[in-house]
Amino acid sequence: MQWVIGVFGALFVAGAAYFKGSLSLSGMLAAVLMGTVYFGAGNAFWFGILLLFFISSSLLSKLRTEHKEELERSYAKTGRRDAGQVFANGGLGMLLVLLNAVYPLPAWELLFIGVMATVTADTWATECGTLSRKPPRSILSGKRLPTGASGGVSLPGTLAAAAGGLLIGIASWVLQQLSGMTGQSLAALAAAGLLGGLVGAFADSLLGATVQKMKRCTVCGREVESDIHCGMPTAHARGWRWMSNDAVNALSSIAGGAVALLIGGLM
Repeated sequence: MQWVIGVFGALFVAGAAYFKGSLSLSGMLAAVLMGTVYFGAGNAFWFGILLLFFISSSLLSKLRTEHKEELERSYAKTGRRDAGQVFANGGLGMLLVLLNAVYPLPAWELLFIGVMATVTADTWATECGTLSRKPPRSILSGKRLPTGASGGVSLPGTLAAAAGGLLIGIASWVLQQLSGMTGQSLAALAAAGLLGGLVGAFADSLLGATVQKMKRCTVCGREVESDIHCGMPTAHARGWRWMSNDAVNALSSIAGGAVALLIGGLM
């Protein structure tokens, strides 16, 4: 019965997101599969955190869409998430749900909190940071970068990342109580979400500034993630060719999960 509820619950949420334009068809199918596993193999704690990330990120992506439209042309992926983005953001969490179902350990929950805090913090930072009036600064040199450039950080983006990570930490404690789980204290989970999210978001920026695959527009000369810009194919500019944006998201999530696990162990 739990798996059936998971299927219909995931189908309802993913279907609504598809018709609202937040998910592509492949993204919707991936979200249905993911939501089913989160609820079927887990419980309201796991599914609730996934839902909180998805709903909050989707709402933020709709803020001043006319301002973000030009920036999205530079990204490898747009605000309409496909299967790759869905799995990059929630795939590690799904693996942790399955590991916990097979061999329950408190460590899986802490890692999950850190992973989801990271993807939430990074998404919030991107969505809010690109709305800042001041351009971001390079995480390496401190120099001003074009808005939306990989490796850029800003005060609004950092504050948004902190808020996103903290929200996941606090929500984790609330959902554990509602699910009858014996977890750690509110302070411990809030700290795990906050610090895990911040470290993961900064790891994302660091990878974006150093090894992420970036391309250059052959028309305007701008450094972009997309294969097409200004109507023409882009050329490889820097970074490891296999280090896509999705790979960066996955690696930064591992960093955030590790920090949350460390914080939880210390507290």
